[in-house]
Amino acid sequence: MAEIKKILVANRGEIALRVMRTCKRLKIKTVAIFSEADKDSLFVSYADEKILIGPAPSKLSYLNQDLIIQKAVEINVDAIHPGYGFLSENAAFASKVIKAGIIFIGPSAESIKVMGDKLSAKKTVSKFDIPLVPGLDKEIKDVNLAMNAAEKIGFPVLIKASAGGGGKGMRIVNKKDEFKDQIQRAVSEAKNSFGNGAVFIEKYLTKPRHIEIQILADQYGEVIHLFERDCSIQRRHQKIIEEAPSFLISNELRNKMGEAACNVARSCNYHGAGTVEFIFENNAFYFLEMNTRLQVEHPVTEMITGLDLVEEQINIAQGNPLRISQKDLKINGHSIEIRVCAEDPFNNFLPDTGIIELYEIPSGKGVRVDDCTHVGSEVSIYYDPMISKLIVHGENREEAIEKMIKAIEQYTIYGVKTTLPFCYYSLNHSDFKSGDFDTSFVSLYLEDFKSITSFDNNEAGLAAIYHINKTDKIQDYFLPYKANSWRKSI
Repeated sequence: MAEIKKILVANRGEIALRVMRTCKRLKIKTVAIFSEADKDSLFVSYADEKILIGPAPSKLSYLNQDLIIQKAVEINVDAIHPGYGFLSENAAFASKVIKAGIIFIGPSAESIKVMGDKLSAKKTVSKFDIPLVPGLDKEIKDVNLAMNAAEKIGFPVLIKASAGGGGKGMRIVNKKDEFKDQIQRAVSEAKNSFGNGAVFIEKYLTKPRHIEIQILADQYGEVIHLFERDCSIQRRHQKIIEEAPSFLISNELRNKMGEAACNVARSCNYHGAGTVEFIFENNAFYFLEMNTRLQVEHPVTEMITGLDLVEEQINIAQGNPLRISQKDLKINGHSIEIRVCAEDPFNNFLPDTGIIELYEIPSGKGVRVDDCTHVGSEVSIYYDPMISKLIVHGENREEAIEKMIKAIEQYTIYGVKTTLPFCYYSLNHSDFKSGDFDTSFVSLYLEDFKSITSFDNNEAGLAAIYHINKTDKIQDYFLPYKANSWRKSI
């Protein structure tokens, strides 16, 4: 077993700071790598050591594998934590880290490789008889044969890229005469996004929920699940609101899905923290993919289990057995997370950039903000537009919803447009409160949200206020109403 005393975090922003905070509590030294654009970021000042890794573009800094490993070797780090995004699911990087004599806080390169390709993942898990969405589980090479298969499956079908994620290379096809055009678009996008144009098809479920299971696995074959998260509120196939546990899942079904998730991990000899994603419809679930890293939404699992998943990752990476068993785990209350992104929901979630001019976060019992933001922070074109994650915990779902609504009302951000207004709208929506929604929620209600020009305090609790942009041009904008803060910002 190896003792980890110094960790280089091969990431930036909110997740880098979140990892470092756990390390500090565990008395583990941290090293930040940073680009020129991030020199004044909070995660850089928080770290024990800092290394300028390159200019702002990711490919010249945070994705520069060889330079990151070279610097890690030079300053004698024991381990590298990749966070999420960037190099976290890069099998080549994991392999290089291990080859350099450094611990990679994550699964083996082979597990990442197997689960990083959706087709190989489907083939790998099939030995455990895990339910799969009906489809053609091999790369499409002949469009006509694929079209015939799609007719047998029954339209609508979903064309999906074998590599990558985030909705890239994904197309819904509703009828036969759209098939060839959509498959060409999917292949092109997959090739441009992932360098791999392989796509396949499966039945498109029309009212699905996106349910995922958090797992932990040690290096000795022990695997446990930490219950489920419901991540069905999405835009562009990317999550925006997550909660744990799911409103829909019974204890019996939870046990079945949890065991299936553990078997997915066993199928590829997985170790570390990982997430198994399922699509759920009509009380049936189907394997989608496995994310071989920490998820953005991991805090909701932490809130209902009391575990620190980064601490568990480090424990596993040191070669220790799991410290908890399945029977030790129980669900405590309910947790909801929203992603606060620099995007304009009134303009189809178009990303926004700018300087944060005013920043006030909510606080209180059961309220958590994972961020790396302060007044003067720049939201640039170079990186993901997520500013923070707002997480709440309540004794039950109803309490968590109300706590989130109040927390959003207390959250103030000026300088960029954010997803806060849409999240607020969603939390107040009757369908969300009742649990009667699926992955089509955003597409169903976005136009209704955009049409709102005023809010009654009894209905939505928002006020139409003025937002001052960098050119001092006043434009109507919707944000949680903070009269005093707003006036001070002028």
